[in-house]
Amino acid sequence: MAPRADAILAKVARALVAAKGRTFANEDEAADFALAELDFPTRGGFGGASPCVEIEAGEEAFVICDLGSGLRELGVSAARRCAEGHPRVYHVFLSHMHWDHIMGFPYFGPAHDPGATIVIHSGHPDAKQALRRQQEEISFPVPFDALKARIEFEVHKPWVPFRAAGLDVSLVRQSHAHESFGYRFERRGKAVVYSTDSEHKPENMEAEGVFEGFFEKADLVICDTMYSLGETVSLKQDSGHSSNIVAVDLCHDAGAKRLALFHHEPSYSDADIQRMFEDTLRYEEMVRADRPKLEVVCAYDGLELEV
Repeated sequence: MAPRADAILAKVARALVAAKGRTFANEDEAADFALAELDFPTRGGFGGASPCVEIEAGEEAFVICDLGSGLRELGVSAARRCAEGHPRVYHVFLSHMHWDHIMGFPYFGPAHDPGATIVIHSGHPDAKQALRRQQEEISFPVPFDALKARIEFEVHKPWVPFRAAGLDVSLVRQSHAHESFGYRFERRGKAVVYSTDSEHKPENMEAEGVFEGFFEKADLVICDTMYSLGETVSLKQDSGHSSNIVAVDLCHDAGAKRLALFHHEPSYSDADIQRMFEDTLRYEEMVRADRPKLEVVCAYDGLELEV
């Protein structure tokens, strides 16, 4: 979703205060000032697209985790790359079928391309049913059967590795309503983990050894950190989401190299998310002890990371 008008007004007001009356010859000069002197929540924002992550692992196929509202822009970008020769093959890895994770699919341009092949991987046997249902006439004007791409569904079992798009892939069952699944992607000695909509309870961390193994020595863990620790043990308990603190602990114990805070609470302002990010950095440093530093980044719409 786009930023609310009052949120934009607050950013403009903070920027004007920070400028302290200085003037700029043009927009480029003003932009240089913003980049140099304004904090991220003021000069930009974390965005409001629901989960959709692309992993660029070569030119064999597009690799996409979840089909949230960010999928529309990904489809536009993919079309440009296909025009330059990229294969029109898409491998999608669904964590689960809640609406915020599939709502982008009806707006995904490649789904309307008769020359495209879309392979949807999931741990859920009812993934096809979920995608068809959201395009029934009562919900959407274009039915699923009108999509022109070749669409295939593959169901996988937890801890049974498989190959897809040139990657070695495995998945793990996670605690969430109707279950969700996390994915680990490996290639040429590098590993990326996508684990969202997964509740890890601090009072039961001894049972989380399975996730320490799943995250083990990952170069990047994209992890559900929707709430603060205080919220997960009080108002948000049993919500199916986890906290920034638990994510740091799991990544430290697993020897992961980098953590991306992900799936932000929609009601949080950019300033709220920034505060949580800064709290996470302080916590990581405080509990690191003699372990290697865990690099922590905060996901935002359009973020690109090199592994």
